[in-house]
Amino acid sequence: MTMRDSKIEYIESRDVFLSGGGLGVILVDEKYPSFPGDVRNPSAHPYPIQYEIAGDLTIQKLVRETNQDAYLPNVIAAAKRLEEMGCRAIFGECGYFAYYQKEVAAAVNVPVFLSSLLQIPWAQSVIGPDKVVGILCASKIFMQEKHLKSVGVIPGSNYVVFGARDDGHCPELGLLWDERNRTGVPRCSFEQAEKEFMARALEFYYAHPNMGAMIFECTGFPPFARDVQRIINIPIYSWSTMMDYAYSVCAHRDFYGNV
Repeated sequence: MTMRDSKIEYIESRDVFLSGGGLGVILVDEKYPSFPGDVRNPSAHPYPIQYEIAGDLTIQKLVRETNQDAYLPNVIAAAKRLEEMGCRAIFGECGYFAYYQKEVAAAVNVPVFLSSLLQIPWAQSVIGPDKVVGILCASKIFMQEKHLKSVGVIPGSNYVVFGARDDGHCPELGLLWDERNRTGVPRCSFEQAEKEFMARALEFYYAHPNMGAMIFECTGFPPFARDVQRIINIPIYSWSTMMDYAYSVCAHRDFYGNV
C-alpha cells in the first residue's frame, strides 16, 4: 500500500495479509527472554517487526549439527509465511542462518538478510586491504566455509574469527541461551554478561592491532556494542546496523526541510 495526500492505492505486487509491514525475523525454536537490542526483543527498534518460528530448528541444531540441510524446508516455510504477512525484508535470528542465505533469497520475492555476516564484504571494502575485519562470533569452531561463502566473503581474505563463548567464556550468557549450562528457567544478569563479553571483545581487538572494523555475528551481542565501541573506537557492525540499513532501503524515508 502507498499513501499520499490521504489517498490509498492498492499495489497488486504486494498481495499480502497486512499493511504497513516492516521486517520479518525467523526465530529458532527456543523460549527465552532477551535484552533490548537483541533481535528477539522488538521494543528497542523503531520499525515494525514480525516473527515466525522455524519449527524444530533449535540453536543446537542450527549451529552444532552437521545436517543443517535437513532444516532448509523449515526455514523457507517460515520465510514464505513472513512474506505473506507483508514483511518488506526477512532476517534470521542467528548469524549461523548464513548457511541458508542463498537458498532462502531464491525462494521469496522480498530482500533476505539472514545473517549479520552479510556486512563483512562491505566492512572489508571500507577499511582497505591492509586492515582486517574482526568477526566476533559465539563459537568459532562451528563457523563453516559455507557460512562465509553464502554471504559473499572470499575465504582467506582480510578477516579474523574469534569465539566469544569458546573455552567456557561468557558463562552468564550461557545461562540465558544454553539449556545445557543451567538448571531451571533461562536467566541472566546484564551487568555480569556485559562484563564477561567486554573482556572477550577487548581481548580479540588487542590481539589484532590492524583490526579496522568488528562484526558481531550473534543477535545477543548488540546490547553491548556501544560500550565496546567507546573503548576501541572502530566501526562495529551488528544485527542492529543491518536491520536499520535494510529498513531504510525497503521503506525509504521522505525528506522535509528548508530551501
